[in-house]
Amino acid sequence: MAIIKLKKSDIKEALDLVWKVFLEFEAPDYTPQGIEEFKKYISYDSMIKQYEKEEIFFWGCVVNNELTGVIATRGSNHICLLFVNKQYHRQGIAKRLFLTVLEDCKSKLNINTISVNSSRYAIEVYHRLGFVDCDEEQNVKGIRYTPMCYSIK
Repeated sequence: MAIIKLKKSDIKEALDLVWKVFLEFEAPDYTPQGIEEFKKYISYDSMIKQYEKEEIFFWGCVVNNELTGVIATRGSNHICLLFVNKQYHRQGIAKRLFLTVLEDCKSKLNINTISVNSSRYAIEVYHRLGFVDCDEEQNVKGIRYTPMCYSIK
C-alpha cells in the first residue's frame, strides 16, 4: 500500500473511482438534484482547471498498481473528497490518506484546523479520525452534509 500525490494524468481515474463509490454509498441519500450537483462538482474539466491553478490537491492510495482510494483538498486544509473502493473498506486506507493530508497541513504555517463537509455515510469515519461536528446537517442544492472540524495539535 502506497500513498502518492496524484499527477494530472491520474485525475480522470481518481474521479471515476469517486463517482463509482458515490453512486454505491452516497447517492441513495441524495435527491436527483443532489446527484446532479455532485456530478457537476466532480466533472473532469472543472477539477483539472482547479488542479492546474493549484486550488485543489489529490492523493491516492495504490495497492498492487490499482488506485483504491482518493483524498482531495481545496486549498491545504479543507477535505473536499475522500472515497475508498468498496473492496478496500476497513483496511485503514481512509486513515492513511487523512494522515497524509494532516502531515501536509502540519508542514505549513498557520494551519490549525482541517475542515470537511461530511456526508451522512462518512460521519462515523470522520469521528474515528478525530473530527467533531461544527454545525448541524445542511442541505444545499440537494447535497446533505455535516460540517466537521479537526484541530491540529
